Amino acid sequence: MSSILSQLHAKYASKNWNETFQLVRKCMDKSRDDSAPCQPLVATLERLQEVFKVSSINAMRSRLELAAQRQGMGFHFTEATCYLTADLFYVEAALLPCGGVDEVTVAPHGGAPSRSEILLQPLRSKDFSEFSARLKDLASQYDVPGDNDVKFKLFTAFQHLRKDMQAISHLPRVASGNSSRQMADIINDSLFGCLLAEQADCPLTIHFYSPPTSEANGVNFADKQAARVAVRSSHVSHKLQMASVVPLPLQLDPEGFPVLSPTSEVAHETLPACFVLRLKPTIPTLRSFVDKINQITGVAVPDHDVQWAQFRNLLAQDSISHCSPEDELDRFCAALLPGDVTHTYVFPAEAWEAASHAGVALDAVPFTHAAHVPRLVELLRHQCAINTLLKSCMSQGPDCDHHFEVRPEADTDFSVTFQRPDKNSLAILLVGIADSQNITCRLYGAGIGDSSRDEYIASIMRRCMSIPLSLHALYEKMKLTAAAPPDSEKDSTTSLCVPIED
Repeated sequence: MSSILSQLHAKYASKNWNETFQLVRKCMDKSRDDSAPCQPLVATLERLQEVFKVSSINAMRSRLELAAQRQGMGFHFTEATCYLTADLFYVEAALLPCGGVDEVTVAPHGGAPSRSEILLQPLRSKDFSEFSARLKDLASQYDVPGDNDVKFKLFTAFQHLRKDMQAISHLPRVASGNSSRQMADIINDSLFGCLLAEQADCPLTIHFYSPPTSEANGVNFADKQAARVAVRSSHVSHKLQMASVVPLPLQLDPEGFPVLSPTSEVAHETLPACFVLRLKPTIPTLRSFVDKINQITGVAVPDHDVQWAQFRNLLAQDSISHCSPEDELDRFCAALLPGDVTHTYVFPAEAWEAASHAGVALDAVPFTHAAHVPRLVELLRHQCAINTLLKSCMSQGPDCDHHFEVRPEADTDFSVTFQRPDKNSLAILLVGIADSQNITCRLYGAGIGDSSRDEYIASIMRRCMSIPLSLHALYEKMKLTAAAPPDSEKDSTTSLCVPIED
């Protein structure tokens, strides 16, 4: 083998790079079939091309052809225009003599082309790795299952869904009258959240939940919760729209959701597929919420796709990077609080191991009608609010002086038990989460009869969505109340509010 390699090195040492490119391309043409290019040769050509700067039309053309091959797309060109083609869309790149790119457009099947800044930017900066990543993301948007006939029908159904979701996305969500928290953020307050669906190169995506953040005191929460809308195959055939289901004039039901036409009353096709919300990141979801999702959509989550686990463990895995669902963690140290205070939160295993408190890391929600989406978003927001509060207790560190025990009381209620600072006895805070904006608190304990304290702690919790921050404020208030004369208790409330950025 050493001798063969030496002979090859000697044979090609005198050849220039252009000859080497031509040889590799010739080998690729001989070896590849219609399904996929020869991967070792593709990798070799990539390594060769990365050596050189792209300074001519031919060089840029080669890089675009390679990107198309990696995605299984077709490629052809005219004098100064390259086309990357797939069944349901194509990309057109207009090239400059120096090897630059003047414009990139994307056109869906049967649609007009539109300018794509998403693909143009990495090509202009010659960042071909980023271009390939964005092209892959675009291809996944048009990854519709089935043969050509089914594929084109599903694509048509999806385009009608996209237009209907855009048509009703501006509608406000009706907030609960019992909630004292009015959120101006469109992500949390509109019907779908923030809907991104304006361009052919932009996947249909909704950002529907964003918890409040507080950079002060080192407290951080999860990023925005998003869902990409797509189509996936199904073992059961479903009726999917082939026309708009948004009637004119549009009306709302008593709950504030739009009243849309049933699929059976518009043009439709029965196809072996359904629409799907692909959640990013996954959402730890209680069994009861999965049942509610099934009731909304009529499309059951298959049992073989669900891996049930203790809900507490799923939340810990979501909060602590090296934790797995099998880890039986029941003790957590909360992040640093004002005044360098830390809390220890205990989630007793025996309290969380009941079947009713099992959950699943939900990554996709199937549905068949645009009317399902607002109700699904409302339900997922509700689950996210529960998760945000419970995960605010979950980080790791040394054991602390202040200990709190967290127990489930119902699907959407939990209790926090702690040692009172003012008396040698326990207090229990019952937290109820009726929906993502309606959170109530009730404090129980010997001699506690001030109902205003319940709304005080609930208002803080609604603002910061953090159990440690809320209980820190309550703990300090109880200490001051015990030490202060009765007339000064009201004045102590203002000084203990936790500063949270809106």
